[in-house]
Amino acid sequence: MRGIYIHIPFCHQICHYCDFNKVFFKNQPVDEYIESIGAELSIMVKEGVSFEGVETVFLGGGTPTSLSENQLDRLLTIIHEYVDVNSLKEFSTEANPDELTYGKLEVLKDGGVNRLSIGVQSFDSDLLTKIGRTHGPDDANRVVDEARKVGFENISIDLIYGLPGQTISQWQDTLNKATALELPHYSGYSLIVEPKTVFYNLMNKGKLPLPGEDIETEMFAMLMDHMEMQGRMRYEISNFAIPGHESIHNLIYWENDTYAGVGAGAHGYLDGIRYSNSGPIAQYMEKTKQNVRPISQTHIVTETEAMEEEMFLGLRKVDGVSISSFQKKFGRSLEDVYGQTLQSLIGTGLIEQKMDRVKLTRTGVFRGNEAFQKFLK
Repeated sequence: MRGIYIHIPFCHQICHYCDFNKVFFKNQPVDEYIESIGAELSIMVKEGVSFEGVETVFLGGGTPTSLSENQLDRLLTIIHEYVDVNSLKEFSTEANPDELTYGKLEVLKDGGVNRLSIGVQSFDSDLLTKIGRTHGPDDANRVVDEARKVGFENISIDLIYGLPGQTISQWQDTLNKATALELPHYSGYSLIVEPKTVFYNLMNKGKLPLPGEDIETEMFAMLMDHMEMQGRMRYEISNFAIPGHESIHNLIYWENDTYAGVGAGAHGYLDGIRYSNSGPIAQYMEKTKQNVRPISQTHIVTETEAMEEEMFLGLRKVDGVSISSFQKKFGRSLEDVYGQTLQSLIGTGLIEQKMDRVKLTRTGVFRGNEAFQKFLK
């Protein structure tokens, strides 16, 4: 196991585009839930799961920074009981700008967290209101400044393009203001309208004025070009970093490697099995009280599925898929398994082979889903 993902499902505000497992913070058993995290980790250890040598811990949500200082401190104390935090390569948490106070930053830093992933999304006040965010551009600037004062150097912010009513000039302004912060890492994602969200309901009513596909494609090109000009190199379709500041935890996913998922609705991949925990908080907590793993679903990954995942996850990386590593991992050559598919995609200009690696071309980056689907049987 290389990483641990811990899910904190609480939010003070639900964003209009979010479909993750989350609930409003008010009247929730937050303290009891944190103890359930510890119970789940304890159960895993008793069942023989080892956290020795883990490279990363990632706190996601929901919103981990919706917790109070005391709650964050308790959560981090529990994590220390099961993980040698000092040996981690990376300890990250997601954060909202308006909830990440100076006091919480100090708690996180003292608890071993060394990387912040801040959900800024936009530097346009009107757009932030439209998408259900409760912070403003000034909050983003403040929290970055305070994080640096506390001692955080590895800071990333998330941005979203293709938002309702968003213009090219608004996106360029957000890119300018984001990179003016001179952070080591940036993520830029296109808006995906997911079922069971406010945006999905509005779209079905014809009340969601999304930019067209051509404009969204232009915004993606702007993102790539702007980040490269600022020395933030793209290492995955949507992620950019100064070399050496790539997200190690996310690379575990894209390298199709193993990680534990802890918390309500969390997903994990261990010993060739993908699993998901119970999503409802009460159900999750009840199972941990009964001293059983709160797993709701499991799937044994077949060799064919593992090879498919190796390709469509690995091709998300700029470095692509290593031909020799594929051979070593599966005992079969990439040419033997996907030779015809590779030649077809090379012929259409979506991928290229350079030395030991197969990777997307620039055209392929824009048409990534089309290339990925070719590896699915």
